[in-house]
Amino acid sequence: MKFLRLLLLLASGLLASTSAVAVAAPEVASTTASKKKAGPITRIDPTFWWVGMKNPKLQLLVYGPKISSSKVSLKYDGVTLDGIQKLESPNYLLVNLTINANAKPGKLPLEFDGERKIKYEYELRQRTTPYDKTKVQGVTSADFVYLLMPDRFANGDPKNDVIKGTMVNRVSRDSMYARHGGDIKGIEDHFGYLKELGVTAIWPTPIVENDMPKASYHGYALTDYYAVDPRYGTNEDYVSFVRNAHRNGLKVIHDVVLNHMGSKNYLYLDQPAKDWFHQWPTFTKGNYRDGTVNDPYASAEDRKLFNTTWFDTTMPDPAQENPLVATYLIQNFLWWVEYTGLDGYRIDTYPYSEPGFLMKWGKAIQDEYPQLGMFGETWVQAAEGVAQQAYWSRNAFPAVNGFKSNLNGVTDFMLYYAIQDALNKEPGWSEGISKIYYTLQSDWLYENPNRNVVFLDNHDLSRIFSVLGEDVSKQKMALTWLLTCRGIPQLYYGTEILMKNFSNPDGLVRADFPGGFPGDNVNKFTAAGRTAPEQEVFTLVSKLANYRKAHPALHSGKLMHYIPEDGVYTYFRYNDKGETIMVMMNANKQDKTVAGGRFAERLTGFTSATNVVSGATIPDLKTLRIPAQTAWVLELKR
Repeated sequence: MKFLRLLLLLASGLLASTSAVAVAAPEVASTTASKKKAGPITRIDPTFWWVGMKNPKLQLLVYGPKISSSKVSLKYDGVTLDGIQKLESPNYLLVNLTINANAKPGKLPLEFDGERKIKYEYELRQRTTPYDKTKVQGVTSADFVYLLMPDRFANGDPKNDVIKGTMVNRVSRDSMYARHGGDIKGIEDHFGYLKELGVTAIWPTPIVENDMPKASYHGYALTDYYAVDPRYGTNEDYVSFVRNAHRNGLKVIHDVVLNHMGSKNYLYLDQPAKDWFHQWPTFTKGNYRDGTVNDPYASAEDRKLFNTTWFDTTMPDPAQENPLVATYLIQNFLWWVEYTGLDGYRIDTYPYSEPGFLMKWGKAIQDEYPQLGMFGETWVQAAEGVAQQAYWSRNAFPAVNGFKSNLNGVTDFMLYYAIQDALNKEPGWSEGISKIYYTLQSDWLYENPNRNVVFLDNHDLSRIFSVLGEDVSKQKMALTWLLTCRGIPQLYYGTEILMKNFSNPDGLVRADFPGGFPGDNVNKFTAAGRTAPEQEVFTLVSKLANYRKAHPALHSGKLMHYIPEDGVYTYFRYNDKGETIMVMMNANKQDKTVAGGRFAERLTGFTSATNVVSGATIPDLKTLRIPAQTAWVLELKR
């Protein structure tokens, strides 16, 4: 997320307030943790924990009126009270525990002796993820990720559209920045559609509570770290969602925000201490320049304006360099993995967090869950280049300014820029289709570039169909490249049915999926509801994605590419088992004839090929004539 995204976000707040029509719906009482009944102890974070964690330490943040005056005691075999710590606010108390290896699941009897005596049974559960192999499966290049916005994908339970007590208790589908009613059940109702498309992993934008007065649907201003937004469902619904996804051969990627929270979060409204947040006398706009972190000539002021400013006027910036804050955040993201069995984390605005904290957070998560998939949003500008993007992932160079990333992969913005150049600009030495070649040439900078997420568009960007001038041939080329390039391919919902628009403002690229909501005139979840071009593109994605799933050379094999010639880019995916797939991309407006002899290094031993999409046979590989603006995927035959 960069400066443009901030401007759009600010604009979205203004636009949301102009919503004209609200759709009435029944109200349901909120069950989120932050709205539990008032009492001596309002809440404890984490809400529960487990025995058997590799790190035996547990920091409980106890919240309640004047709780800091309490002395704490407990008697429980295998659990040691290491001490308590008061904070500036009298309404918080930290209780530090050690959960020893011999501790058993049960109710931990915490006794608070202060202005009144309070007994609180804190639950310790049995850890299951190390033994249940259906949980925390990880995310790899064998996956095909489908990114969706829960509020805009499908409404499976209209009864949770309006929740009593939330700041915005209405749905207004005619307003791009209001809630539209989509939910977890709506996603689950369309598992069949996703499987038909060839998807193996679902990435919903944040599902945690975002009870903000404006534009809350996007989820990136969380107001409760431990609760699913009730308009999407309950915590238990989400656990069930992950379990049912696994039963259907689908993984779940949890979208997390480390860098900021919503200003209506209880932690900000009643701050534990001033040093839990970066404080400014007035809102101070950041510079949004991640290059300041590793720039050898950067000023301290520029670095400060990148790392410690608020991302937006309603998004406070936690002081992650504070070890108490760091522990709170680390425990929360361990909690979600153990509680739900989710398979991966996508980390929003990854570079904006404090660098030392990022290393500490990454190590803590990977120590407990080494198989967990993790990739970060690194919206690096094209001018910054591949090296800047690689800096934020595991890479081939030493630490810079004390930071050495332990993040497995990143969202590959460099390839995102490259595919647009390839299809929209004339071929040249390093322009047009050659941009892909030179971008991939820099893969030596990464520890493993196959862990990067490759994409054509997302919820912050103009839809690729519009970027390509609504040219179906170009759209098919882009999708063919997406599903055959190295890395983890990610598709944004609706790209497969030619959904379009530019991200100015961003709400335009977050339209409802047609057919996902009661009363929709068309249903594009079915072939009958799609136009001929939409069905053509859907079929292409489905065929290629399912083929990719069944052929390891395409999703996990080696990559060899050739310098583009005459506007044609050719590359091969292959493995040691003899499987080889040839991909040719002709970006020209004319058909091109290509001599196969140039590719003898990879074609030797093969005499023919089958076009994976059309099924046509190519009997002779010596000369190949590829139509204009076409991408071929050819399975080579001996």
